[in-house]
Amino acid sequence: MKLQTMEDNKILQIARDGARLEARAVACVENQIDDSVINVARLIDQARGKVIVVGSGTSGTIARRLAHLLSVSGTPGVFVHPMDALHGTMGAIEGDDVLIALSKGGESDEINSLCSLLSEQGTTIIGIGEQSESTLARLSDVFVCLHTADGADPENVLAMGSTLVTAIWGDALARVLMAMHGWTVDESIRIHPAGAVGKNAICSQHEG
Repeated sequence: MKLQTMEDNKILQIARDGARLEARAVACVENQIDDSVINVARLIDQARGKVIVVGSGTSGTIARRLAHLLSVSGTPGVFVHPMDALHGTMGAIEGDDVLIALSKGGESDEINSLCSLLSEQGTTIIGIGEQSESTLARLSDVFVCLHTADGADPENVLAMGSTLVTAIWGDALARVLMAMHGWTVDESIRIHPAGAVGKNAICSQHEG
C-alpha cells in the first residue's frame, strides 16, 4: 500500500492529536469506577474456582493481558479464546469459575454463545463493554459499562483508546484484589523468575 505524501508537521500533528485524544480517554476512567468494581472483586474473592478471561480481536489482546496480570498478582487467571472454547476448551471451565468477557459492543456471537452456555452450568459471568443494552450485558451477572471519550477510537471503529480504558479498569480491579488477598512483592517474584524482575531479585539475594 502506497502512503500519501505528507509533510513532517502534518505527521507530528496526527500523532500528537492521537496521543491527546487517548490521554483524555484514560483520564476519564477514574470517574467511571463505581460500585461495579466492588461487586466484581467480591465475586472473584468468594469464588472457589479460577478466573477465565475471554475476548476476540483487540479485546482478546486486552483479555490476555488481564489474565496474566491477575495471575502474577495473586489471582489465578487464564485466557481462553472464545472460538477455542466453543470447539472443546469450554470443558476446562467449570461451574465454580468466574468468566470475565470483554467486548466493546457486546454483540460478538462467539462470546455471547459461550456466555450463554456457561451460564447454564452455573459459571458466574462478568461482562465488560460499552453497551448496557447489549446481549452481553443481558447475559452477565455483573456488567461493567465503560465509556470512551469521543475521538479516542478513530471513527468509533478502530479500538485504540477503548482498549486503554478497559485495560486501566482491569488494572484497578487487580489492585483491589491484590489488597484483598494481602499480596506481597515477594510472592510475585517467586512466580516471576525470568526477565528483569527475576534477575533483579537474584542480584538482591546475592547482595544480601
